[in-house]
This record gives sequence, structure tokens and C-alpha cells, in this order.
Amino acid sequence: MLSLPEKFVQRMRERLPAEEREAFFAVYDRPPYRGLRVNSLKISAAEFMKISPFSLRPVPWEPNGFYTDAEKPGGHPFHFAGLYYSQEPSAMCAAPLLSAQPGERVLDLCAAPGGKGTQLAAAMAGRGLLVLNEPVLARAQTLSRNVERLGVKNAVVLNEMPERLAAFFGEYFDKILVDAPCSGEGMFRKNPVEAIGEWSEENVQMCVARQRGILQSAAKMLRPGGRLVYSTCTFAEEEDEGQVSDYLLSHPEMRLLESRKLYPHREAGEGHFAALFEKAESGANGDFCPSSVRAVRPRVSREGEKVYRRFEGEFLHICAERLHEAGGILYALPEGMFDWRDLRVLRVGVRLGELKNGRFEPSHSLAMSLGGEAFSLCVRLAADDARTGKFLRGEGIEADAGGKGWCGVCVGGFPVGWGKAADGFVKNHIPKGLRL
Repeated sequence: MLSLPEKFVQRMRERLPAEEREAFFAVYDRPPYRGLRVNSLKISAAEFMKISPFSLRPVPWEPNGFYTDAEKPGGHPFHFAGLYYSQEPSAMCAAPLLSAQPGERVLDLCAAPGGKGTQLAAAMAGRGLLVLNEPVLARAQTLSRNVERLGVKNAVVLNEMPERLAAFFGEYFDKILVDAPCSGEGMFRKNPVEAIGEWSEENVQMCVARQRGILQSAAKMLRPGGRLVYSTCTFAEEEDEGQVSDYLLSHPEMRLLESRKLYPHREAGEGHFAALFEKAESGANGDFCPSSVRAVRPRVSREGEKVYRRFEGEFLHICAERLHEAGGILYALPEGMFDWRDLRVLRVGVRLGELKNGRFEPSHSLAMSLGGEAFSLCVRLAADDARTGKFLRGEGIEADAGGKGWCGVCVGGFPVGWGKAADGFVKNHIPKGLRL
């Protein structure tokens, strides 16, 4: 068995029913559960099961979620193509509680590395506005890369503290997810060195205080009638049920609709807690205020639009909407996009590409946001084609794209990046930092 913290063992023995203690501690003799969630923005779960290189078993609380015995599912070309996200099974339970809908304004306040945020994106089906925030820059950059890989078109990735966002947005969002930083007891099997090494009773209390502050900010950003989910991957009652009780006492405008707690000896997952709240339609505390956030009007120069549309006409079968130009970069903005100039922003909608001396150079984000049928010129490779590995490592490959110029390179029909074709050879344009 893993060498668990003594005080954690003592606490769990005191709080678990006597008939469950042996079963709970027995799980630490076994390997952790592994899972993946199919990215329905690119492929349905039913279609993915037909091509999956791994054995899969359904996760009961997420229709696109599966258990897998694959040790490194992130190493397959389909992962590079964004067909799935490697996610611990019980962590998939929180986002569905929020029931995010297409067209809504949704915030994931502590979003890195992106599992729950991209789960919300799939529920929204590319419509509405999804704001994904992460206060730690390095983690926000990882979040942004995952948003790009999964082809999310309607997301904004921010790098801000929650209290700053509360002051900026006011009561702006229909739905908010707070997957709060926690003591991580549900990660003891998955990441034992870090999770067990950092655990202490003092850390639990520090997390409680941090969570309280984040929830305070979240309440200020939720519109009357909106819903909020609070979740952790820990078993500590102070961070779970206790936090919920304190939140209801300090926020009479909020009511608890549902809560769930998953244990590894009861459900097939490492452990998670989630609670769903709803904000009253009226009578909010005086601390709250209507949102004064302004919508931004997309702007693009005539020359910029002309150059991009020429590129589209030659190399794509689709037409981007809500074109916006800033600093020589073209974007496709999400619908209802706000004026973001006062915030630290890593990603806004889809970065289409760059204007350079009267020509347009497409971005990796554009390729990953498209379906394989969108490219006028395309190289189609099988996952087990030797050229696939070469291309994902950043090498050029011999292939016929059906013409000359910018071409999509697809694996199993799904884009993995841009190439530039000429004379039976395709030059690689996957950014260096994203290559295998």
C-alpha cells in the first residue's frame, strides 16, 4: 500500500463507516483508474469507439467518458488531433452538473489544465461565450494549448486573479464552475509523490481559506437565476460539505440544489466532490452589481479582410465569421465577445493567422478548429502510417496534397496541422513547441 499520511489515515478511519474502512484503504494497493473523454466537438463517442486504439468502458456520469487500461493514451496521433482528453474518471462528474447550454455565458474560474473547461465547451457546441481563467501563468499556457488542440472556437483564456475578474465582470455569467485548488486527497494514487508529499493538516486549512475567497468572487459574477458548481478532488469535509455549509450561511441568495461525493471504494474513480447552487432571481446582497461589461465590435481593415478572404477562397471550403484584426493578427471572435483590453488574455476565439506583406499565413489554431473536409488541399494519413509519426515530430513528408500551397494534414480524417505542398513533398508547419 502507498505510504499515506498518518493524520489522513486517522481522519478517514474516524469519518468512514466501520464497514467501509477496509474497502477504502484496500484501493491503495491497486493502480489508479485511467480515463479519457471523447471530444464531441470533433467526433461522437459512438464514432470514436469504432476507431479507438484502446479498450473502453463507459463512465456512468459522463456520456462521452470512458475508462481505459491504456497507460499512455496521450501518445497516440488521435490525441494530437484532439479527439479526446485524458481525464480521471471521477473528475468528469462536476461539469455535467452545470448543464451548460449553447448560447450561454459560462465561466470556469480555476480552469487549468482544461479537462472540465473543455467538457463545458463540448456541452456548448461552439455557441455562446466560454471564459476559462487560470491565475498561474504556466498553467494558463497549458490550458490554452489544450483549448487549441481540442478545437474550441468560442473560448477566451484569461490569466487573472478571481477578485480582479469579479470587479471587471459584475453579475455577467449564466453559469460558473469553481473547481477549486484543494488538498488533493483524491490524487494520492494518480500522483503519489506530489499529492502525498504536499499534504498536511495545515495545507487543508490553507485550502479552505483560499476556496472561501474564490467562492466569494464567483458569487459576485453570477447573474440572478444563474447556477454555480463548486468541486474538489479531496475527501476533507472542511473543503467539501463544510465549505458548502459556510457558503450558504454567508450567501443567503444562494441555495443548494444537489451535491455528490465519489469515493474510490464505492465508485470507479479516484474521488471527487461537487455541489450545485442556484442564485436567487432577486434580493442579492448589496455587494453585487449588474454587469457593465461592454461588447466589442469586431474590426478588420479592408486590406486585411481582402487578403484573408483570398486565402480562404484558395485553400478552404469555409467562411470565418466575426473577423477581428489586432497587431497584424486576424481572429474569429466568439459571439457576444466583451472588450478584453484591460485583462491579461492568452487566447480569444480562434487565432486565424498573421498578415505579412500582403499575404496571409494561417495559424495552427485555425487548422485544429476545422474538420478534415474544410481544406481544399489535404494530405490524408492513417494513424499507423510511418509518415504520420514523422510529420508529428516536425519533419516534412512525401505526399500528394492534390495541388500546390497550404494544405491540411489529417490523420484518420482529422487535422493535426498545416503543411505546404509542392512537387509531391509537404513541408511541416506545426509550431516547434507543439511537435512530438
